[in-house]
Amino acid sequence: MDKALGQKKPAIAIHDVPLEWCFQPGVKLDFRHFEDGYVVTAEDVEAELARIQHTLSPLEIVVINTRAGSRYGSNDYVSSGCGMGYEATMYLLERGVRLTGTDAWSWDAPFVHTAQKYGESQDASLIWEGHKAGRDIGYCHIEKMHNLESLPPTGFYISCFPHKIRGASAGWTRAVAIFDDALMASK
Repeated sequence: MDKALGQKKPAIAIHDVPLEWCFQPGVKLDFRHFEDGYVVTAEDVEAELARIQHTLSPLEIVVINTRAGSRYGSNDYVSSGCGMGYEATMYLLERGVRLTGTDAWSWDAPFVHTAQKYGESQDASLIWEGHKAGRDIGYCHIEKMHNLESLPPTGFYISCFPHKIRGASAGWTRAVAIFDDALMASK
């Protein structure tokens, strides 16, 4: 990871995730209007940030509200919602974001849609492109988050400390949005 920062090193394991990444102000980007399988671009992220009148700060936790959250528990959940592309992910990472989340099954577009695009183009760079951004700038993401539609665009903290599993590339967490005027005033 961190190749783009000139510090190429092995990817961190879940037990090495810096705790400072896991309790920060949250920002919700609402992409529920995109069709299933859409790959979010950097321009889409920039437009949504302009719409909510927010400038990203380093270490803010950015969560992506896709249509998938409304389909959780349904047979089409895994194929629902949009996903974050390489450029969109890099847009966040280049601004210091290190932890992200989504209500979808994956950070990337649902794989059934990616597989179809790959079948047509044979372009392997389409597969897990959002995940692969971590090779250039290390980050973590949380998948299958719930109730993102209930969050405002800003004005809350996210607490999402991972369960430490030595040497694992992933783990579980209980992500919680915290609304506390005293916390918000201190930032």
